[in-house]
Amino acid sequence: MKFLTVIGARPQFIKAAPVSRELRKLHTEIYVHTGQHYDKNMSDIFFDELNIPKPDYHLNVGSSTHGKQTADMLEGIEQIIFDEKPDYLLVYGDTNSTIAGAMAAAKLHIPVIHIEAGLRSFNKRMPEEINRIMTDHISEYLFCPTDTAVQNLKNENVARNVFNVGDVMYDAVLYNRNLSKEKSTILTDHRLEKGEYYLITVHRAENTDDPANIKNIIEAFSKIEGKKVWPIHPRTRNILSGMGLDLSLVPDLQIIDPVGYLDILSLVSNAKKIITDSGGMQKEAYFLEIPCVTLREQTEWVETLEDEANILTGTDVGKILEAIQKDVRPSYKDYFGDGQASAKIVQHFNKEV
Repeated sequence: MKFLTVIGARPQFIKAAPVSRELRKLHTEIYVHTGQHYDKNMSDIFFDELNIPKPDYHLNVGSSTHGKQTADMLEGIEQIIFDEKPDYLLVYGDTNSTIAGAMAAAKLHIPVIHIEAGLRSFNKRMPEEINRIMTDHISEYLFCPTDTAVQNLKNENVARNVFNVGDVMYDAVLYNRNLSKEKSTILTDHRLEKGEYYLITVHRAENTDDPANIKNIIEAFSKIEGKKVWPIHPRTRNILSGMGLDLSLVPDLQIIDPVGYLDILSLVSNAKKIITDSGGMQKEAYFLEIPCVTLREQTEWVETLEDEANILTGTDVGKILEAIQKDVRPSYKDYFGDGQASAKIVQHFNKEV
């Protein structure tokens, strides 16, 4: 069988790696990289580290408005479908690359496989929420990471070809964490010690595109005592620069360029706490048993909230500081499967070979 896989952002590269390892044992896979993440440190390095085959097609869409970016992807993916004639189109998560791939395939009657289906934050002001809802409702196969995701789909009367297989990102963490210990030099490169720094990531549009929210976040960072490390997203850096926000005024803040996956695993597993607005980072913190503070009002990963393993603060300065100072001792549970999600997904299609 021939699978056309559409990816375009850092979390999707990570999720695709374990699935591709299984898929390519018996099937043909064609990679389309939309170029949604186009910076070398947000893209190319992940293909190298995770041993993902280089993309067969690169659309180079870059950054733009949601409408233009999605339209450019849709046009490019449609032509590739005409040329490659895949049996299935596979998408991950909730980005513009996800919905563009799903729409292009569905309109050409190519069955869509959605990995990480059924997630809901119940906040339709988030573009990711719109993308995931639309993708779920036009997909033929929906592979969910948790029981909660399956129930969300049932609540929307989506029940056909819905499977809880576990989380493919958990597969990736288990596969790569020992490799990270062996190969990553990020701690020594930046003179970091285990448990003595906070790891920051901020990139969600709901925060970066709202001046009040991003100013509150930076104010909170300036009041957090202790070393803070921020591998900053290029888009976030440009926005902060355009607003005249000087991060050099934040005490003990170390700004670094975006890093690869092995370095991220090292940074997460050795941090005191994680401060993020990323869905993927919330899970990586949970898998590696590091407390997390999430700068959002909702999360699609509700399982992580148990025992305050993950605390939602929004952008309220007081709530952020309170969560940072709280001494939490969570019991981390196996809500996300057994690390074999990728194999379970591919098994559904092996019988067709």
